[in-house]
Amino acid sequence: MISRCGLLCNECPALLARKNDDEDLRKKTAKEWSKQFGMPVAPEGINCDGCLSDGVHSSFCEMCEVRMCGVEKGLSSCAFCDEYACEKLEKILSAEPECRKRLDEMKEKGIH
Repeated sequence: MISRCGLLCNECPALLARKNDDEDLRKKTAKEWSKQFGMPVAPEGINCDGCLSDGVHSSFCEMCEVRMCGVEKGLSSCAFCDEYACEKLEKILSAEPECRKRLDEMKEKGIH
């Protein structure tokens, strides 16, 4: 499961915590994300059904401008956006270079 920006949802602790109802993983991830992003993250915000789902999204996914842009444009992947790779997406791609590789491959192979 690949998010709009190329992150692997199936490896995300928020998705795994929800899928396995793992409170310890929620607490651990909240602590790590609070430190990483420099803002408080509550364990109850560590629940997600994946970027492309209509279900629950983690607190970060819920406010992600890349995700919101994809929803507004009706895109399942930024790879197929006319503005690929925009400034919003570049913030993620610079921090997560593997995402660019995934998105480029999806675009090249026409995988939606």
